[in-house]
Amino acid sequence: MTAGHFWCDFALVDGEVVSDVAITVVDGRFDSITPNAPTHADATHLNGFTIPGLANAHSHAFQRALRSRTQRGSGSFWTWRDLMYRAADRLDPELYLRLARATFAEMVASGITTVGEFHYLHHGPGGARYEVPNIMGDAVLAAADEAGLRITLLDVLYLHGGLTDGRYLPLSEAQKRFGDGSVDVWADRVGRLTSNDRHRVGAAIHSVRAVDPVAMGECVVWASQQGASLHAHVSEQVAENDECQAIHSMTPVALLESVGALGPAFVAVHATHVNGDDIGLLAESNSAVCLCPTTERDLGDGIVDSRQMVDAGVPIVLGSDSHAVIDLFDEAHAVEMDQRQRTRSRGVHPAGDLLAMATTAGHRSLGWNDVGSLETGQRADLVTVGLDSVRTAGVAAGGLVEATVFAAGAVDVSDVIVDGRHIVSEGQHRHIDVASELSITISELMDR
Repeated sequence: MTAGHFWCDFALVDGEVVSDVAITVVDGRFDSITPNAPTHADATHLNGFTIPGLANAHSHAFQRALRSRTQRGSGSFWTWRDLMYRAADRLDPELYLRLARATFAEMVASGITTVGEFHYLHHGPGGARYEVPNIMGDAVLAAADEAGLRITLLDVLYLHGGLTDGRYLPLSEAQKRFGDGSVDVWADRVGRLTSNDRHRVGAAIHSVRAVDPVAMGECVVWASQQGASLHAHVSEQVAENDECQAIHSMTPVALLESVGALGPAFVAVHATHVNGDDIGLLAESNSAVCLCPTTERDLGDGIVDSRQMVDAGVPIVLGSDSHAVIDLFDEAHAVEMDQRQRTRSRGVHPAGDLLAMATTAGHRSLGWNDVGSLETGQRADLVTVGLDSVRTAGVAAGGLVEATVFAAGAVDVSDVIVDGRHIVSEGQHRHIDVASELSITISELMDR
């Protein structure tokens, strides 16, 4: 943790854009935030519009290697999945560390200060067990530390290869490295992971395709006992809904509700094909939904009815998922643009609400309640968006939130401070040559 002084041209404080903001950080937290203040002699000038750090609530770090490769030709989610399995099969702990570190560094450079890693690469190819049970998870945690962001490792329970003809299938050869064999073995392994000031350990049910109801219930109990976040892929595909209905006579959301999964710590990822009753269950239980529009449109998943969710009181958070793009500003404005296409009306989600999805709400969904806003006592995360690019030049002070969400992008992030540490300066990561490491690592992984 560090101390220091910052001075912002403009900053988002208590939901309002204010100017000439002096910020003092002590022990990695905001000690004072003073608008209309003279600059401190030793202050670092943050030139542009400064907002809280962004939270990427749903990430599969290794899928960054698929960018450009899965966009070739035609297909569906299911054909994309086959290519994903091939990439996963080639990863070992050392290569995973390098790939995750570079992917997380790309996130930091785009303004992301916390990531929720939906982690299911537990074992070796074919399910071979490593001598160190959590060596792949340890690699992800180390990668986050080296890139400079905090992490919630959402360790995934993955037991079955799918649902068809009213039964659960065994894991395929490609899926075996994801599975622990039983929920008890999973819980024993995950129990060896520890949280600290920069790591949280959470749980995830991969999907209703991959986890049966009895095991779901035991996973829910484990997460509750640990006070951990619990996430799950939910209703991403129509086929998933159909299979769940055929074997369980209910939707995936209703099935998760029946085993006690829904609640304030639960996040339904995607929820693309939920119905009104499902949304009611999510709202009544104070569950959240994580939308990942760049991945959902990349895979042709469909468009969620986010307006109905918000109207019902369901919190929405954002993720970059497969990392077809790593840009939380893109994710935020895509939520609104998708609704404009669906409803043929504008202003479904105000810019301030979209930014809250990417900041305060996102952090809370990952178990971090002391970060995501510029308030004294909160962790000192700051992201500055430059106002001198061709995308942001000429915007009015009264429209900075709108310009940030609807016009700016990750490329416009100039500075990123995490817990008071200046990780990105003038758009460059201070410790990692991100482009070079990504290029070398992905080439070694995918082109061999």
